[in-house]
Amino acid sequence: MGNQRFGRKRGMNRRVEQKPFTKNPNMKKKKNGRFGREEKLNRSPSPSVSDDSGEENSEIEEFDAQKEQEEEEALNCKEPTMYDSLLESLRTKREEYNTDSEENEDDVEQAHGASDDENEGSDSEASRLSEPGASLNGGGLGNPVGQIGGTETDDDDSEASGSDEEHELRVNGQPTKGACASTSSFHSHLDHKLSKEEVDMLQKKKWTYKWVVAMSNCKWRGTGECFLKELDGFLFHGLKPALYKHWLGIYEKAGGSDFDSSKQRLFFSLCNSYRDILHHNKKPFYLKGLEEDSSTMDAYVMHSLNHIFRTRDLVKKSEAKITKLPESVKADTLTNEAFLDRGFTRPKVLIILPLASVAFRVVKRLIDLTPPKYKSNVEERERFYREFGAGVSEDREDEDAVESSESKKISKPSDFQALFGGNNNDHFMLGIKFTRRSIKLYGDFYSSDMIVASPLGLITKIGEAEMFKEKNVDYLSSIEVLIVDHADVILMQNWSHVNTIVEQLNRIPCEQHGTDIMRIRQWYLDGQAPFYRQSIILSSHINPDINGLFNHHCLNHEGKVKLASEYKGVLPKVVLQIRQIYERFDAKTAEDADDARFDYFTKKVFPKIKDSIQGGIMLFISSYFEFIQVRNFLKSQEASCCLLGEYTEQSDISRARVWFFNGTKKIMLYTERAHFYHRYKIRGMQNLIIYSLPERKEFYPEVVNMLQGSACTVLFSRFDQLRLERIVGTAAAKRMITSDKGVFVFC
Repeated sequence: MGNQRFGRKRGMNRRVEQKPFTKNPNMKKKKNGRFGREEKLNRSPSPSVSDDSGEENSEIEEFDAQKEQEEEEALNCKEPTMYDSLLESLRTKREEYNTDSEENEDDVEQAHGASDDENEGSDSEASRLSEPGASLNGGGLGNPVGQIGGTETDDDDSEASGSDEEHELRVNGQPTKGACASTSSFHSHLDHKLSKEEVDMLQKKKWTYKWVVAMSNCKWRGTGECFLKELDGFLFHGLKPALYKHWLGIYEKAGGSDFDSSKQRLFFSLCNSYRDILHHNKKPFYLKGLEEDSSTMDAYVMHSLNHIFRTRDLVKKSEAKITKLPESVKADTLTNEAFLDRGFTRPKVLIILPLASVAFRVVKRLIDLTPPKYKSNVEERERFYREFGAGVSEDREDEDAVESSESKKISKPSDFQALFGGNNNDHFMLGIKFTRRSIKLYGDFYSSDMIVASPLGLITKIGEAEMFKEKNVDYLSSIEVLIVDHADVILMQNWSHVNTIVEQLNRIPCEQHGTDIMRIRQWYLDGQAPFYRQSIILSSHINPDINGLFNHHCLNHEGKVKLASEYKGVLPKVVLQIRQIYERFDAKTAEDADDARFDYFTKKVFPKIKDSIQGGIMLFISSYFEFIQVRNFLKSQEASCCLLGEYTEQSDISRARVWFFNGTKKIMLYTERAHFYHRYKIRGMQNLIIYSLPERKEFYPEVVNMLQGSACTVLFSRFDQLRLERIVGTAAAKRMITSDKGVFVFC
């Protein structure tokens, strides 16, 4: 590509990336390129070349001679930042070029007036644009118009996804509450132009929640203007009719009667607002919350499908319109905002899930919610069921699930069986591509529309990209919808992976990946993509790590919506008559809380148990860092202790449980993650000390009910309020944090 350059227009020249372009020999050449005459400038003259073309060739040759020395210097430099330089050049010159092209705007606008139905039916014209190396300015840069996000388009993808009339949604002949595509939330969100003042405000990361709307069992708080008060007019604002009709049909087939008042409709409205969402009180499917969990999943899956299909419609309609433009104005359409319709790469939706079994539920539902005309063929379906469904075929899924459930050990709680009863693999990535009639699973990430991955799977790819120069994760550069579901389970894995992944999103890519740069949205080139990414975080509870991600890494210009919940607590689930003594220690800051807790334990608690003759002392610890800190202290004091942590070998665990039960070891250290993954029933527990409250509220009664003594001690500080209120209740937690007293007793 180094010797190719864009054609000159009114004295303005554009530079391209100094990188060779390799034509795909499998691609069929078309007689007509993107812009006819200007494309011929880069090909050898032929007897059919017109006089106008010869004049332009002479002009280009003169221009090339003037710039020859400059081009040679640029080639010799071989700067690694040429791609960034090109982006900077496009940013600074696009406005100037727009000014020069104003005289052609009337022709372009007239071309835009063509009906969508006519445009989407012009597949034969659109196919002429797929000549290798053709670009909107005839310079041979980037991919053919028939490509989306730099990947070659399949035959099925060469047509628009359907000419849905958006002016009025109708189901069974009756109008529904909808809006036209030109005013849909999809278009208004992506077409918004950020001012410098808005960017400065977003970079400050200071959010003011101005409104509160009470729902049936919670309160939604949000920034900006409140849209939930006018929810009736915002039900399916911009949802494609084909998706709506199919979704409604599935709902009614399942026995539903009032779709507009359903939980999935409510949460879809939140998603469709394109605001960042933090839902931290979702009852998961494994805690008898299957209906609520499924409704939430349906909503964000439908939102993802709508975003993907609308993105593809926009690209295809632009291509169809370009083919109908007069030759004299085609070059000027490059800088028309109506044709800036893509990002650096194709993937637009990223869904992060903790386990392959959870991904199996989500992707299977994704396939179910896709209208039949888009999924006449689902490629690699059997492989997907085999790898993600633990070998369960689609036909035998329900039957095998029942057999598997019956074979589980009765000793494990039902929620443990529901969560870990399937494929527990936490290292996976799956690319999903939608064409006009099929769904392609296991697609190449750069040619996929959606990526479903675990944090460990993605962090491995990021690590490989950092170690090997030939690898990269540029497919994360154009993510516009990020969904993190079951964040509470990911907390039990490694939340720092999620932070690293989010920091990696929406970066300027290392390579071009065949992208037609002249069609990239301006805010991508300006480095503003993080301000247009919608982030949806779903969890059964909140913690400082999730809060930190939502407050500091979710910078959507639309604003934020966050749940506000009150908790009743889980103390009634403690069935034994046990005195639960809560002791508050002082900590000045959240950073000092861990050291203050350790200091309180070593000076106030440990002296009481050091010389205990009875034994059977259980120390329940939430984090692995605290586990190591206390373990090292006990060893330094030569205390009689055994360990039961998440990294303890199985043989050592069995030995430790026997020692603790027999009284050979007086103290046992037990971590929350070990309980999460194994749900051990510890025998011989006479005294329980909860060093740090568990993140998961259901673990508190489970551990306390194993106590064979009469009392347990709980350490907490005012920085443990989020955990504390889930266990003792919101009202009680506030009193315990603000009270002058430092000791509280529950019986």
